[in-house]
Amino acid sequence: MPSMKVRDPFLPVVVIIGLAVVAAAYYYWTSRESGEAPPREPAALSETAPSAQAEPEPEVRYPIDSIATQARESETAPLPPLRESDETLQAAASELIGPETLARFFNIKDIARRFVVTVEALPRRKIGNRYNLIKPVTGDFAIRGKNDDTSLSAANYSRYTSLVILAETVETEKLIRLYVRFYPLFQEEYRNLGYPKRYFNDRVVEAIDDLLAAPEIEGSIKLTQPKVMYEFADPALESLSAGRKMMIRMGPENAAKIKAKLREIRRGLTAAR
Repeated sequence: MPSMKVRDPFLPVVVIIGLAVVAAAYYYWTSRESGEAPPREPAALSETAPSAQAEPEPEVRYPIDSIATQARESETAPLPPLRESDETLQAAASELIGPETLARFFNIKDIARRFVVTVEALPRRKIGNRYNLIKPVTGDFAIRGKNDDTSLSAANYSRYTSLVILAETVETEKLIRLYVRFYPLFQEEYRNLGYPKRYFNDRVVEAIDDLLAAPEIEGSIKLTQPKVMYEFADPALESLSAGRKMMIRMGPENAAKIKAKLREIRRGLTAAR
């Protein structure tokens, strides 16, 4: 049974932890297949930005202001400038999950940028490896069979256990309060990414909806290896978004737990609708 070293990134727990788990699973999958660690530092934002063209002003479907009043009542300190926000976001994350957990799993530079890039990319076919909060985790990539009879081993599902447990234990209400508190930073970063007329919370909800629509696969999941990286043998599965494919790859039990957390988060982010 072949195995490779792997880096398994947690992404911003300070905000949407369900999305973080799926993004983490994506990097886990792609980096273990290639045997290469993704770059630790962010590169140009053009990786996921759209081509420059005239774009109409879209309707805001899920305005944060409609759910923000209560969440911000106890917040009196002004937000830092985006480029100086890491320390504040780190403190918030430490308060939510504990400093030891934060230090264990995260690289905590450019938190807002990395979160926004990941959310934007999840419903797409691929996610770039350059924007992550990764710290290396060793592990084995397990398959069953060989050659034309290869499938994903259920032994891989347990590698997501710590991520799923963390997602389940974080209080959704506190998570949403933090997200609302720091939302202006995320919106600013979304504009910087190349979406000056779009509303970031709408994209968050789109990403959640895409993940919730992931099919539930029971039984063997056939794989193929046309080059270095493994792919789903079923073209219909391989054509899914990066986020949906990762929901499948983490196993039905883990995916069900993450979907439950995502539904809670979605209700909180769309409470006015």
